[in-house]
Amino acid sequence: MHCALCIVNYLDIILPLAISDCYTYSVPEGWNIPQPGTRVLVPLMKKELSGVVLREHTEPIDEALKAKIRPISSVVEGAPVVPKEQLALWQWMSSYYMCSLGEVMSAALPGGLDKRLIDPPQRRRNHIAPYTGPIEPLHDLSPAQAKSVDEIEHLWHSGKSIVLLHGVTSSGKTDVYIHLIREQLKASKNVLYLVPEIALTTQLTTRLQLVFGDQLIVYHSRFTDAEREARYREVQGDTNHHVVLGPRSALFLPIPDIGLVIMDEEHEPSYKQAEPAPRYHARAAAIVLAKEHGANVLLGTATPSMESYFLATKGVYGLVSLTERFGGVELPEIRLIDLKRQYTRKEMYGHFSDPLVERIRQTLAEGKQVILFQNRRGYAPQIQCTACGQPPRCVQCDVAMTYHKKENELRCHYCGYHSPVPAVCPHCGGEYKMIGFGTERIEDEISHLFPAARVLRMDLDTTRNKSAYQDIINAFSNHECDILVGTQMITKGLHFDDVRLVAVLNADPLFNQPDFRAYERAYQMLEQVAGRAGRKGTKGEVWIQTFDPSNAVLGMVQKHDYQALYRQQIAEREMFQYPPFHRLIRLQMKDHNGVRVHTCATQLQGYLKQIFGNRVSAVIVPSVERVQAYTLRELTLKIESGASIQEAKRRVKEAIAHIWSIPSNKNVKIIADVDPQ
Repeated sequence: MHCALCIVNYLDIILPLAISDCYTYSVPEGWNIPQPGTRVLVPLMKKELSGVVLREHTEPIDEALKAKIRPISSVVEGAPVVPKEQLALWQWMSSYYMCSLGEVMSAALPGGLDKRLIDPPQRRRNHIAPYTGPIEPLHDLSPAQAKSVDEIEHLWHSGKSIVLLHGVTSSGKTDVYIHLIREQLKASKNVLYLVPEIALTTQLTTRLQLVFGDQLIVYHSRFTDAEREARYREVQGDTNHHVVLGPRSALFLPIPDIGLVIMDEEHEPSYKQAEPAPRYHARAAAIVLAKEHGANVLLGTATPSMESYFLATKGVYGLVSLTERFGGVELPEIRLIDLKRQYTRKEMYGHFSDPLVERIRQTLAEGKQVILFQNRRGYAPQIQCTACGQPPRCVQCDVAMTYHKKENELRCHYCGYHSPVPAVCPHCGGEYKMIGFGTERIEDEISHLFPAARVLRMDLDTTRNKSAYQDIINAFSNHECDILVGTQMITKGLHFDDVRLVAVLNADPLFNQPDFRAYERAYQMLEQVAGRAGRKGTKGEVWIQTFDPSNAVLGMVQKHDYQALYRQQIAEREMFQYPPFHRLIRLQMKDHNGVRVHTCATQLQGYLKQIFGNRVSAVIVPSVERVQAYTLRELTLKIESGASIQEAKRRVKEAIAHIWSIPSNKNVKIIADVDPQ
């Protein structure tokens, strides 16, 4: 018999649901109270769900209210599986990116939401083979690298916990990282080493294992659930100290005692999670996680993001520069090819200018390798009717289908829908012709031009299998391939000794994007892909084909002049109220009914305008208006950098709640994206 008023132990539980708040449960009498971060099973409706304890509290409660609060069913593990630093990161992420703690939990924990984490395994159990290869001594740093290490450590000791290392391509940033990692391991600290692409973990794994052996732990989304769970437990339960290498998902590993977070290629857009929530940027999350651990942060890149470089120039971050390539190798020479002139003179073979074909021939004759960059996959971006001009469109998305020759089918790169190629146009019966070109077509053309050359292609279509990245990179590194054709995957920090020539087949589409970051991204991509040439020995060459050789940014790429790009772009950002001078919140509305979603967007825009005035954009119809059968509308909110972003988000949430209270809008999905990329 309980008294009418008594003290009861309660737990706020995070459940894998898109809800704003935690659910509260009671602890059965006589049970030990689970600590924050412990996994428990709780009843919800007619199910049992696995949740994570956020906090424990006691408060007076009367019997009537107590009867509505159900007790937890069981404790999955006796000890926390989510450490306090991770719980703090989850809470920050939920608040900053306007999503539920349950959505963060879904992204953070491996193995499926209904599964219990595996029992604590022994070292390297469950599909994780120990490294048994050779260990090599560290290489001596060059004077420039050693100076950079000293400057970074001095900044850290002087209170600048975040340092931007701006080093030109092939300047040896990885050697700098390795020396700093070694110092952390000596100090009994762990290191988190983030990279933007799984492809980079493939190449870095080999290099880091030669230095750190079994102290290296690799983690990425291509692992099976069992492998991911094993690594999750491994980094949490092992008393040895490690360097953990992985893409943005590695942020959620329960790594204890982090002393250093390294974020390589910090400028990369792939560090931003687009779908599903939480729509976080790994750079911001890494800085928050490092702060929870009292750790330092090193951001490294040859082409810094405007935001990071701005903060470095303002003294918020420390700034260290590496301006020379390792070993005295010169930066590659960049040549622009005027495609308009080449087509007028009929000096083209397919999508290759005659001078480029001749230069490829010479490069192969010298026993060197070639990289061909085209940032579109498939054979042709679209096919078009010669009579009415209509392309076959996806049935679910407002986009033309891409032709893939190998499968002889059309594919939508937004939703994955695919269909056979129609014999004739269904609108008028006309014949189809191919428009544009992708990596598959380039692979086909270069194989016809150089039938004796060994050609590989690296894009999303060729890297779907688990080991595909490693197989392609190893084959090219081992000179089992002469020419590598690829999309942006090949631009990101990969190192190949024998690449003499890099060719960009058409640079113009990189600039023609409806995005205020288009010129920044184009420069970064071109400078990064150029950096794959001439990394060892002979000076490399980069040939860029373009219809607009007078483009000012191409001139900056030719001179490797990041400073000129920064001055130009930062002035435009300030003038037009973009980051880093303003923070952005993008609101996307989606619904199967186009009229309903447009009405909802108009109502939300009007409501927000009463609060924020001209900080709210007009209703935007995106360039791709329909995706996966949903019609889309967008709004963008610009908040001055000095204003309270938290208050702005609170008012936005109130506005969304108001709009959803209107019966006709209750089924319209409204998605908030803070700091969209």
